[in-house]
Amino acid sequence: MNNDPIADLLTRIRNASQAGLPSVEMPYSRLKEDIVRLLQQEGYVRSYETREDDKGRKTLRVNLKYDKEGYPLIRKIQRVSRPGLRRYAKVDNLPRVLSGAGTLIVSTSQGVMTDRDARHANVGGEILCTVY
Repeated sequence: MNNDPIADLLTRIRNASQAGLPSVEMPYSRLKEDIVRLLQQEGYVRSYETREDDKGRKTLRVNLKYDKEGYPLIRKIQRVSRPGLRRYAKVDNLPRVLSGAGTLIVSTSQGVMTDRDARHANVGGEILCTVY
């Protein structure tokens, strides 16, 4: 049983991209879909889709993206807040990843968004992960 589904999502994406796989599949949740949607908007993954099997279980399939030389566009993806130690930040204290070159994914009262969107909306929240 997995106690941290976000860490599972990030680990599956990290392992599949390092192995050079075209896609990775995992159990579905709305939070996972929101995170993957942001990864697609920021250009780290090619696309994603949800599927439902004959028993009604939904899965999330993420199609990974690579550069011309075959290196994954996700160089590092890391969980920040975890079940044993939650990390929250106000809008003024949201850290910048690689001086703004990377992306911070934040769960706010207005939904899951990137650090740039959170600053624009003037909201803070739980820092879920960093990507670059």
